[in-house]
Parts: sequence; C-alpha cells; structure tokens
Amino acid sequence: MVEIKIDASKIKGEGSDVVKALADFLKEKTSSEVTNEGGKMTLKTEAEGVNRKYVRVLLKKFLHQKELKDAYRVIGGEEETLVINKRKAYEED
Repeated sequence: MVEIKIDASKIKGEGSDVVKALADFLKEKTSSEVTNEGGKMTLKTEAEGVNRKYVRVLLKKFLHQKELKDAYRVIGGEEETLVINKRKAYEED
C-alpha cells in the first residue's frame, strides 16, 4: 500500500471548491482513496504505477487545467509529501 500526503491548503484562497475538485481529480486519475482534511490530503492506493512522481505530474496537470499554474507550483516536502506552494512574484524593472 502506497500512502502519499498532499498539502493543498495554500490553494484554498482560490475558492473552497478548488480543493474538492483536486480530490475528485486525484480519485478519478488514480482510482484510489483520497481523504481531505482542511486542505491536507492523503492518497492511499495499491495500484501499480501510482507513486510520488506520478502524483506530482497529476498535481501540475490539475494546476494547468484550472489556470493556476502561473500562481502556484508543486514542491516536495517531507518524505512522501507534496506541497502546493504560491510562486514568488518577481517584479520586472
């Protein structure tokens, strides 16, 4: 059994339905159990090929679909944890 944690609490500012949509997206793509507790998600699966790298790609794909790719990025946290963080805004002179 593979258990991957996802911290999506930063995207809550985009609307409460975004986090729910992300949970549904992950359930659909990985056919696994996704629990959501205030933006902290846990993905549990026994499926072949579902690993941290694949989930990271799915998170990036979700951000792209929701047009949030320019504002957020996916970074690795502690072991088996992925974090969706706000991008730093750089001002052009």
